[in-house]
Amino acid sequence: MNQPDLIPHLFRKEYGKIVSVLVRYWGINHLEAAEDIASETFVTAVQTWVYRGIPVNPAAWLYQVAKNKARNYLKREQIFRSDVYPEIRNRLDASEQPDLDLSVDSIRDSQLRMMFAISHPSMAPESQIALSLRILCGFGIEEIAAAFLTNKETINKRLLRAKQKLRSQPALLEAPGPAEIAGRMENVLTTLYLLFSEGYYSISKDPAIRKELCLEAMLLANSLLQTQSPQKKDVFALLSLMCFQASRLEARVTASGETVPYEEQDPQQWNMELVSQGIYFLKEASGGDRISRFHLEACIAYYNTIKDDTPEKWENILRLYNILLEINNSPITALNRGYAIYKVKGKMAAIAATEKLRLANNQFYCTLLGELYSGIDNQKARAYYQRAIALAKTMHDRNTLQTHINRLENTAAKDGVLKNIFAG
Repeated sequence: MNQPDLIPHLFRKEYGKIVSVLVRYWGINHLEAAEDIASETFVTAVQTWVYRGIPVNPAAWLYQVAKNKARNYLKREQIFRSDVYPEIRNRLDASEQPDLDLSVDSIRDSQLRMMFAISHPSMAPESQIALSLRILCGFGIEEIAAAFLTNKETINKRLLRAKQKLRSQPALLEAPGPAEIAGRMENVLTTLYLLFSEGYYSISKDPAIRKELCLEAMLLANSLLQTQSPQKKDVFALLSLMCFQASRLEARVTASGETVPYEEQDPQQWNMELVSQGIYFLKEASGGDRISRFHLEACIAYYNTIKDDTPEKWENILRLYNILLEINNSPITALNRGYAIYKVKGKMAAIAATEKLRLANNQFYCTLLGELYSGIDNQKARAYYQRAIALAKTMHDRNTLQTHINRLENTAAKDGVLKNIFAG
């Protein structure tokens, strides 16, 4: 991987780890300083690697630079010379060069503590998730806005309010107790769900699929199984969903990076080991006294790993979407249900259900209607596809949508030739 591609990849993968460890060591009141040091670390990487080349172990290089910058920050600000955090000051007095623990276990533990700290009940759920995506996952403001289907100004305000609330928490990040875990688990799971979704289908970056984000989300979700949580079955359900979705990653993109629609995927490329793992997690998730959105979405994802395209399969999927819509009445859920309606009841029924949503500024809404109108009213289909192209943020999406328009035009040309032949 060359430098222009590697830096964004590492930023997404390592930024949140560095911030989490620094905040665990210093305290939540120094969150902004931790973010600054993490950001400066990547600036140094850009400036250095241009001339010296990419190091053999880029992540280890970043960790060492972050440690050095953290040490310099402590000396410059002398923030631990006061009586604020005596236990940390004593640690610093023992050694003027504190060695931050950036081992795998320390990073995972720090990230878990940070996730639960951010999911504080004093903050609105939307702010919690936005802050988690920003700090832990390295999401940009535009990416967070896209995940919430809102604008950057709204996200900036949410982040500002969330950080103000966060400062009122205890200074050091403690391991969450059973009560904190129980009260905050749902938002932690939602954050990991969004992180996986951004990797599974990025609406803001090229390439459209980023496997490292999917893997990071799966690793963090798996680490939640170590907590004493009454919602452990929800964790299993989310892991099941991730496994089913990840099983089709290789089939979802061409060699040139174009996204492959579900119906055009080669089932031979599906990872059946991940499917089996997903089935195991789904069994572990069953038997509880509640059904979460993750249970329902995992069941839907399971049916999408069944190669036979039978009416019974899509009837089951539609039934699950109907229940899911009662639990999670979101635009994305409603749009996905529209496709299931098409598979069960036909295009006209799906068009009627989809157009009721009135999401003219949503790329996926326009794409779905372009598909549904194809063969019924190709002029409308073309207009919806063109609108979707205007809304698309990635080159791959625009190329895929243009392919659909080209197919419409080719079909129209063939129809015109046939009409001329038979007319003659």
